[in-house]
Amino acid sequence: MTDLTNKTVLITGASRGIGEAAARHFATLGANLVLAARSTDAIEKIAAEIADAGGKATAVQCDVAWHHDVKNAVDTAVETYGTIDVLINNAGLIDPITRITDSDPEDWAHVVDVNFKGVYYGYHSALPIMQKQGAGTIINISSGAATGALEGWSHYCATKAAVLSLTKCGHKEMADHGIRIMGLSPGTVATEMQLQIKDSGINPVSQLDPNVHIPPEWVAQGLAYLCGPGGDAWLGQDFSMKTADGRAALGLPAP
Repeated sequence: MTDLTNKTVLITGASRGIGEAAARHFATLGANLVLAARSTDAIEKIAAEIADAGGKATAVQCDVAWHHDVKNAVDTAVETYGTIDVLINNAGLIDPITRITDSDPEDWAHVVDVNFKGVYYGYHSALPIMQKQGAGTIINISSGAATGALEGWSHYCATKAAVLSLTKCGHKEMADHGIRIMGLSPGTVATEMQLQIKDSGINPVSQLDPNVHIPPEWVAQGLAYLCGPGGDAWLGQDFSMKTADGRAALGLPAP
């Protein structure tokens, strides 16, 4: 089990789903947490529950579509705990799911702002600090959509492909500075996003039986694994939880 005692971990999109599960799991590993999300009430509640259980967590309102919000979250981590050791770029959108010809340009662009530019803003805000420290880990939540095409998901596929490219570029530029950058592709996860996908009725993913989706707590275990030595084999690329080998590395049941 990865020991994150006194390591400062900033998680975007921490109000629910993968982000919330990661926050709760990382708290059990001793991390100092900064929970960033638009839903202030939700992250304050999660932070309070972590604190009540003996952990350390700070909530900060953050819309990753805005650079100043992301920088404020990173600054809050440093001001509160003195450092930022891990950044998990988790915040992401898929709704509205629609074909290109039916899409609204502003809605499409907003997904780009969150899913893609939000990751860049995280890099831009955290990397200078990690460079001075000579160490740090950044994990980007990826998807099989990064290398595939699905009807109605042009915004999601395109932005996840862009994030995978940022993972590669970040590793190329930062590896010599002691900074570890990688992605995690979890497969389908039982979160609110799956409800949006099912409601759309577009493409085969919307037809999947809900029982095939993995719990977000499994993804939290995957993130913690990548924070440790196991992540070194995946620098500059995506670790997939959809494979038997990936699951085995985490001690989870095979797909």
